[in-house]
Amino acid sequence: MARLESNIPKLYILVVLRWLLFVMPIIVLFFYENGLTQTQIMILQSIFSIGVVVFEIPSGYFSDVFGRKRTLVIGSIISTIAFGIYSVSTGFWGFLAAELILGLGASCISGTDSAMIYDSLILCNKENEYAKIEGRRTSVANFSETTASILGGLLATISLRFPFYIELGVMACTIPIAMSLVEPERHKFDRTKSNLKNILSIVRFALVEHRQIKWLIIYSSIVGTSTLTMVWFIQPYLDVVGLPVAYFGIVWAALNFSVGLFSMFAYRLERFLGQSKTLLLLLPLSVLAYSLTAFIQSLWVIAVFFIFYFVRGLHGPMLKDYVNRLTSSDKRATVLSVKNMMGRLFFTIIGPFIGWIKDVYSFQWAFLIAAVTFLIVGGGSILFLRKYELV
Repeated sequence: MARLESNIPKLYILVVLRWLLFVMPIIVLFFYENGLTQTQIMILQSIFSIGVVVFEIPSGYFSDVFGRKRTLVIGSIISTIAFGIYSVSTGFWGFLAAELILGLGASCISGTDSAMIYDSLILCNKENEYAKIEGRRTSVANFSETTASILGGLLATISLRFPFYIELGVMACTIPIAMSLVEPERHKFDRTKSNLKNILSIVRFALVEHRQIKWLIIYSSIVGTSTLTMVWFIQPYLDVVGLPVAYFGIVWAALNFSVGLFSMFAYRLERFLGQSKTLLLLLPLSVLAYSLTAFIQSLWVIAVFFIFYFVRGLHGPMLKDYVNRLTSSDKRATVLSVKNMMGRLFFTIIGPFIGWIKDVYSFQWAFLIAAVTFLIVGGGSILFLRKYELV
């Protein structure tokens, strides 16, 4: 049991290293320096999302069949290779290759790390601590990104490429951490079916047969897309309302720090409000924040951005916990991958649409249409959550 419990701090370390994203505060400037247009930058992000969608379920299935540890090691190696390509590339096609490989590496780790935590806790009879631990992991991830946001700007004074060299070294450190994990014993996987049939069987289980999981995944995808879409609007909108560029890193760091705090105390809020009220709180807050942002064209809008990050802090650990409670260990990583895949699909569809509204009309129209879109789509999913006694 002690060896299994050691997985928890190791996975904390792994998430800290993976979220030391020194490149994020300067990545757009780095792309510009290498001759990319804004359209090409958005294409890269879309390709990354599509890549994660394509690889998400197969990697989760690989984790369920061949083991959590093996999948995490492979994901760490692949992510390191991706940043190696990034650090030497000088144009669109090199960055495209890096994004596709990074998507594969991210999909190997996405869901598998959460599944390993839950499996380890079950064997230690501590599964009731999952929400707290997942919240803390989300918290330390955001604290890590906050620190990296500040340091990344300083590293960029050497050169815009230098943070990528440091990132490569940090990613390489994740490999020995992943190799030191202990594989938890799980339910035996049904190997009487072919791999494809097994994958399709679990997808059908998550999106068709188990209606509670299905609507939790759909609701989670809508809430997650609502906050992720705004993330891509924050920096240009800060420019519109007149924030000096020198303060962008500070605001970015503050937002990431806040979502870390919110994640850390998410489980306490959930225990205080209960599952139903916690679920019902997420979408209305996001819709409200979009509506306020549409009408606030001053630096006060920064306060509204914290509402989005409050939702982000609650959404991650809470929705994962609810899905985990309804899923057995032999298919948990695949089901979590289905959840992550659906989130990416929703973002791939809705995100570019809201961006197009901004380009054709204005920020204000984009935010208002986003509010209406998420209210209608999310409101419909809430009706089904109520139907299946989840709220």
